[in-house]
Amino acid sequence: MTKERLYLFDTTLRDGNQSQGVDFSVEDKRTLAHALDALGVDYVEGGWPGANPTDTAFFAEPPKLKRAKLTAFGMTRRPGRSVSNDPGLKAVLDAEVPAACLVGKTWDWHVDLALGTTNEEAVKLIRESIAAAKSRGREPLFDAEHFFDGWKANRAFTLECVQAAFDAGARWVVLCDTNGGTLPHEVERIVAEVAQHIPGDRLGIHAQNDTDNAVANSLAAVRGGVRHVQGTLNGIGERCGNANLVSIIPTLLLKPEFADRFETGISVDNLKQLTHVSRLLDELLNRAPNLHAPYVGDNAFAHKGGLHGSAVAKDPRTYEHIAPEAVGNRRRVLVSDQAGKANVLGRLKEVGIEVNADDPRLTKLIADMKERHHQGYAYDGAEASFELMALRALGRLPDYFHVASFRVIVERRYNHRGELVTTSDAMVKSVVDGETLLSVGEGNGPVNALDCALRQELGKYSGFLADLELVDYKVRILTQGTGAVTRVMVESRDRHGHRWTTVGVSANIIDASFQALFDAIVYKLHREGAPAGVIQAAE
Repeated sequence: MTKERLYLFDTTLRDGNQSQGVDFSVEDKRTLAHALDALGVDYVEGGWPGANPTDTAFFAEPPKLKRAKLTAFGMTRRPGRSVSNDPGLKAVLDAEVPAACLVGKTWDWHVDLALGTTNEEAVKLIRESIAAAKSRGREPLFDAEHFFDGWKANRAFTLECVQAAFDAGARWVVLCDTNGGTLPHEVERIVAEVAQHIPGDRLGIHAQNDTDNAVANSLAAVRGGVRHVQGTLNGIGERCGNANLVSIIPTLLLKPEFADRFETGISVDNLKQLTHVSRLLDELLNRAPNLHAPYVGDNAFAHKGGLHGSAVAKDPRTYEHIAPEAVGNRRRVLVSDQAGKANVLGRLKEVGIEVNADDPRLTKLIADMKERHHQGYAYDGAEASFELMALRALGRLPDYFHVASFRVIVERRYNHRGELVTTSDAMVKSVVDGETLLSVGEGNGPVNALDCALRQELGKYSGFLADLELVDYKVRILTQGTGAVTRVMVESRDRHGHRWTTVGVSANIIDASFQALFDAIVYKLHREGAPAGVIQAAE
């Protein structure tokens, strides 16, 4: 059976850039445009030429994409201006890109409120602007702003607007749920009604996420008849965001209701890039990925409970709706006080540690792990510390070095200019191959000072740690009072992009920090295959 084609339109670089805290550079836009092109989306909306210096510079030298159509965004001409005498529209049409997406008012209330013109003139703005884009050799797309609100308020006028765009040559007439307030059952019904006037293979959907229904609304629109879907990577966008293409794409490709009827420009092989592309965006935005994101989050295929772990070990389909590898993700078997033998065996196998299920050391490891959880350790979030604990229990972790003692001093004083300052210094006495090494570190806080001192001088191991970087530090108070037990989580990374988390627990926050920092160093040495040391007590 021949499948119908669905077209995917990404607006991360334009609509996504309206998110609070998001400000793409020109190079960021180029990087993402190439990644989206490689993934296989059909359109990449690059921004609004002329609206700001970044977008103008981006379109001055647009990236060369292999298959996606780079698209410029803008508005239909303004009332009182001709097509040739509207600077905003001219900037869009002058952009040397294959497609132009023009947004226009389709809600009569907005025509009066925002445009200050008549309904008849509003329709004329749409018709003439789309015709102008087509005459310039651009593939025209029309974004029908507030379409669903307009349809409910004045169906005849809103239909006239989208019909005008279609008749003027718009390749796609995109129905926009601009304030995100429409629900899936409404979207499907209204789209089906519109499809009686404009063919579905010329209709699109652009849903905002203000009711957390943008993905559902997009899928409902496909069921209703649209064959073009707009959205952003990770759902970023103004207010609550856009429809999340990272969730929509695998749903269309892997769920039988859609996969049996439709095809997209994204191949099964390219779908494996999805997790990478999602995390590339987070990396460019300098923010941590959403651990619980569907399909691509670190916890999307994570299993914690003993019952779940046992079932997944027998057949992953028990608790997984797709194979994680299909979207470039991986299964994670978490270890915690709820874990049984199956979870622990699964996690050990995942990191390349083979052990027999009847090995008595495994039973002791599980008992020790649960006792440490009772004390406050959390290994489901600190997998590197769990791996070290397992290796030690199985006798497979070399001794590298020994920390004989450390001291941290925090001083609050007035400097020579009479300014009140707080300084932190740390001293660490380490033993490497029987030699005692003394290191001193200064930092912007006691933990930073301890981290600097701990790694400053470790003899033959210093070279292995040159690229080790502490990137996150979290503290949680587990019990109340001044003698509270504290848990510290430290996230580290190296130049290869590897990231790992370690944990420490103590009534003393500095001691808990030391445990986590020490594990981070040992884990790095283990990964790098550093040679074992000769451990002797300090004199």
